[in-house]
Order: sequence, then C-alpha cells, then structure tokens
Amino acid sequence: MQAESVAFTHRGAVREHNEDAFVELPDSGLWLVADGMGGHRAGDVASQLICDTVTRAWRQHGGTPGKVELEQAIQQANQRIRQFGREELAGQTLGSTVVALLIERDVYHLFWAGDSRCYRFRDNEVTQLSRDHSQVADMVEKGVLDEREADRHPLAHIITRAVGVEDALTLDYRSGQVEPGDYFLLCSDGVSKKLGNAEIRDLLNGGPIYDVSQAMMHSLLINGCDDNITCVIVSMPEL
Repeated sequence: MQAESVAFTHRGAVREHNEDAFVELPDSGLWLVADGMGGHRAGDVASQLICDTVTRAWRQHGGTPGKVELEQAIQQANQRIRQFGREELAGQTLGSTVVALLIERDVYHLFWAGDSRCYRFRDNEVTQLSRDHSQVADMVEKGVLDEREADRHPLAHIITRAVGVEDALTLDYRSGQVEPGDYFLLCSDGVSKKLGNAEIRDLLNGGPIYDVSQAMMHSLLINGCDDNITCVIVSMPEL
C-alpha cells in the first residue's frame, strides 16, 4: 500500500525559535518527528542531527532499508549528538525526542524515545500507539495520577528518555498490521498537549489530509500554543 502524507512545523505562538524537525519520505514508507531540547542551537542541532542521520542512512541503502537499519540510524544519531555536545558545546548535554514510523507493505514499525507521539485513527477511533517516556506517564502507570490530569500537570514537560542524553539509548518498539483507510499521526508534545483524542478524531474526519493539516495548525496557533508544533499525517489508501 502506497501511503500519502502531509507535514507541518511551526515555532508556535510564543517561542522565538523552532527546535522541532521532521522527516517525510512517503516513497520509502518512512516518517519521523523530533523535538529538540537543550536551548536554542542545542535543541535545533539535536533534532536536525536525527533527521539528517536517518535520511542519509536511507539514501545510502537505496531508499529501501528496514526496521533494523532504522534503529541503527537512530542509535548513530545518538552518538553524533553526544559527540557534538562534547566537541562544540564544551560538554553541554543536548538531546531530542524521536518518534519514527516505517511502513513495509501491510506492517508498521514504530520506534520512539521521549514524549513525541504516534496515534492511529481507525474505524473512527483514535489510539495512541506510543507511550510517553515522562514523569507524569510513570505516575499514571503507578496509579498516582489520573490520566486526564497528566498533560496539565506541572511536571508534564519533564521527559525520562531522549536521544543524545546518555551513551546508551534504549528505544521502545511496537509493530502491527496496517489496514486500508488507516491514518497515522506523528507529533511533538506541542500538539499533543493541546489536542486530545476527541479533537484529533474530529480533525481527521475533516476531509483530505492537506486540509486536515492546515486546519490543525490554524487551530493550534489561534489557541495560543506555547510550544513548537510539528505534525505528520500519514494516510493509507482505501480498498
């Protein structure tokens, strides 16, 4: 199945700089969102290094690598970010979240670290496929915090895993079947903290994905999003 996709990134309504980045390679079945951390320049560099490293790996493999090569490319980006911090920023720690989706025929592969998310829209239902690596997600899992309060909690911005922060990076992985008519949505937390599942569902019911993407960005901006916003929407063809 050949997917269609559309993407946007914006610094948002408050931030002066955009530390998000994305990869959109529909012909290769690959999409990725990265949300940098560590301040201006550092965050920019971390997220872009992930995108550049993965894109270069794809080109070196002729545009048809698989999930093993994707994981290896993200691991290589981890080392490149660590090296940049040591050599260019006097040992400063910088990092980035990542969520990467690879679709091979009728199977999806999902890798992630941090709180950038992947959702699937199927049969008019939105499902979060990734699980945030964050303090509040851990609190919800332990029953200390109600899930409805998580995104508004004072510690919601603190993540527990990111690319470039440690020498050893552990990526979470999930795979599953792709069905005709599926939508996948990858986004940074600037999007997910403003749009709940119901809002995402309503937007994805709004017609062609380009129109959906524009409506989503407009909605986020007019509601004063206080973070960078990045989103990739992937649409699988109907039978």
